[in-house]
Amino acid sequence: MSLFRRGRRSEDDEVGADGAQPLDAEPVEQADPEDQDEDEEASGASGSGRGPSDSADVSEPGTRIDLGAMWLPARDGMELRMELDEASQRVTAAAISLHGSNLQVQVFAAPRREGIWDEIRAEIAASVTKQGGTVDDLPGPFGRELLARLPVRTAEGRTAHRPARFIGHDGPRWFLRGVLTGQAAVDPVAAEELEGVFADVVVVRGNDPRAPRDLLDLRLPGQTPAETPVPGPADEIHTRGPEITEIR
Repeated sequence: MSLFRRGRRSEDDEVGADGAQPLDAEPVEQADPEDQDEDEEASGASGSGRGPSDSADVSEPGTRIDLGAMWLPARDGMELRMELDEASQRVTAAAISLHGSNLQVQVFAAPRREGIWDEIRAEIAASVTKQGGTVDDLPGPFGRELLARLPVRTAEGRTAHRPARFIGHDGPRWFLRGVLTGQAAVDPVAAEELEGVFADVVVVRGNDPRAPRDLLDLRLPGQTPAETPVPGPADEIHTRGPEITEIR
């Protein structure tokens, strides 16, 4: 990893998504509901066979960067920027830049036995559409995802569209959301590296009771828990909405 920087979120970058549900081509054997609940609690409900992982299944960060509620894998040539809420100075997201592509990652509390990604996708799609963008709900490597085209103003004053991919993973009592921009949003080959980063994230949920959609506590690399600002109500995902901060 070549560089670490602090960054700030921009209120102008808020977006917030709908989704067709996949249809099974063939009937599947009905599982026992009790066993199914246990499996979903253990592995998350995103429908993907790959990570992210829960800290209960990973004993230590290893080569990952300890960011508090998230252990983030490092990659050669990767630039990491931690995004801060200006009012509270609280760390809200990790933003990664790698080989012309960007990934923003945020982690939230979630209910014990049901995921929130379906709801969040619907909210993102609705917000993007309201702003004049377009959204497609598609299958992806982590289950359902959104390919959005976000309206932006060019230097000439014209309206253009910037592509972004929203990916998510429902874990046990947590939800991890990623936003891919740059080449990774439109080129599957360019996306593979950052998809690998997202899949290799380990979430450290902790045992504290948290309301669903509360941001889990991130901190700067090397920062101790005592130095992490206390969260405020404005940091909840359902009040602020999903956000993108472009990395420059």
